[in-house]
Parts: sequence; C-alpha cells; structure tokens
Amino acid sequence: MMLNRRKFIQSSAIATLATVSIPDIVNAAATALPAKKVSLTVNDTILFQGDSITDWGRNKTDANFNTSSALGSGYALLTASQLLLNNPTKNLHIYNKGISGNKVYQLADRWEADCLAIKPNVLSVLVGVNDFWHTLSNGYKGTVETYRNDYKALLTRTKQALPNVKLIIGEPFAVKGVKAVDERWYPTFDNYRQAAREIATEFDAVFIPYQSLFNEALKAAPGSYWTTDGVHPSVAGEALMAQAWLKAVK
Repeated sequence: MMLNRRKFIQSSAIATLATVSIPDIVNAAATALPAKKVSLTVNDTILFQGDSITDWGRNKTDANFNTSSALGSGYALLTASQLLLNNPTKNLHIYNKGISGNKVYQLADRWEADCLAIKPNVLSVLVGVNDFWHTLSNGYKGTVETYRNDYKALLTRTKQALPNVKLIIGEPFAVKGVKAVDERWYPTFDNYRQAAREIATEFDAVFIPYQSLFNEALKAAPGSYWTTDGVHPSVAGEALMAQAWLKAVK
C-alpha cells in the first residue's frame, strides 16, 4: 500500500513537471519586467559580447559574421540561427566577440576593435559573473561599485561613438548548489545582478532576466540539468537563454 502511494506521488510530481514548458518558463520570467523590445531592421549588424558564456568555443581567428565557427557553440549560435531563420529578408550580420574569463574592464580594453569598429546596430552584452566570481577564485579585488562604474563608462563610451545603437543587457546569473556556486556567493552576487538591472534602465536597454529564467527552470528540472557548474549553461540552458533573448526583439 505504501509502495503504491509512493509511486502515485512520484508519478504526480513527474506529471506536474512535464506541464512546465519552455515557453511557460520564459514567459514567467519575463512578466516581472516592462514589455520592451528591440526592433530589428534590414541590414542590421548584431553583436554579442561578454565572457565564456557568450564565447563558448568560438574560433577567434574567424572574423566573419553568420558562421558557426565565429559564433561558437553556445546561446549566441542558437540565437543567431533562429534570427537568421526567422528573418531571411533582413540581411542580418551577426557577430560574437565574447572572450572567456572577461570582466568589464577587459571588455573595455578591446572595445575599439571588438565593438566600435564593427558598428553594431544592436549590441547584446552579458558580463558580470567573473567580476564577482574572480574575487573568490582568482584574487581579483574589484567590487560591485567597480563593476557598476566600469559598465557605465563602457556604455557611455559606446553611446558616444554609436548614438543610435540599440542595447540589450543580460542579467548575470548563477545556479546555487551546482559545483562552483555555493553560500559564499550570497548575498553579494545579488548586488551585481541588481546593478546590471539598474544600468539597463539608465541606458534605456532591454534587460533579459536570466536569473529569473533559470529560477523558473528549476521547477522543471534540477540546476545540474540547466548548467554544468552553476555558471556555464548546459545544452538545455543555452537553448533556454536563446529563447529568452529572442523575446527581446521584434
């Protein structure tokens, strides 16, 4: 009798999880924020920038746009493939210039060549996890104020050079309890997330709530399903991020 009851409870739980679809996860995460989207137009150049989550093994010797070699194998590639599939008449040029390990000041060091020279119409930036994580693991001495000030300076510089650029800012995220992400992260890491949100508001950028996205995803599967180490997304996590990014454009 007890065994049957246990099986019933387990079956019910599985059935409940099965009803949580990817669109539900994305929509639930997005509802907490104002409905704001970037409009894509003909001949737009779209640039993905950030750290390893964006880089994801791209061939840094390939300077082309719209190639799998140059886009890597992460969410940037998955997003680009859908953008190109859905907009065949727009002649979109999509680049990925993320570099593993980067913090904001390292983006700034290479910004002339890896952003301003490309002249993107749409600039998507996901950075911040290393600005915190490396204070725990690499002896980095930056603080959340360093992150905030460096980020604002970078975007101010960008807007001065490219006044019409449309900005998309991704929320830095971490999935607690998966390998690298433990109690030491909190509550400090949450301040970096909040800073990114505030910067997006200040610079009139579309904000993608990746942390909310992964929090919702935990209702469907454990953190180890969505990330490999709490920071880097799994294949499923990459697809989840891509779906959220696509919600940011029209």
